[in-house]
Amino acid sequence: MPSLGELERAVMDVLWRADGAMTAREVQDALATRELATTTVLTVLGRLERKSLVTRTRDGRAHHYRPVASREDHVAELMRDALDDAPDRGAALARFLGSIAPDERARLRDLLG
Repeated sequence: MPSLGELERAVMDVLWRADGAMTAREVQDALATRELATTTVLTVLGRLERKSLVTRTRDGRAHHYRPVASREDHVAELMRDALDDAPDRGAALARFLGSIAPDERARLRDLLG
């Protein structure tokens, strides 16, 4: 799973919150506090498309972008990738469980049971 830079994460957050596909201009407007040029947003969307994180469709003259997977699916894949990199998966899982709040551990137990 490719890593994301700060601006890529911000764009993905906008797309994950959206009800449907968005144009680059709509993404730019949603990121208005950053004062980004449309070309910058298009560059980031192109990078995300090459990383297979977004897909684009053409509608008239505009392209519409949408995430390939949900935020939850993305996070789950990042977690799997991290575990795949660990030489001792059990130790990595134990450290992870030790680092999360008790209510999150209880939620995991519920999901597993």
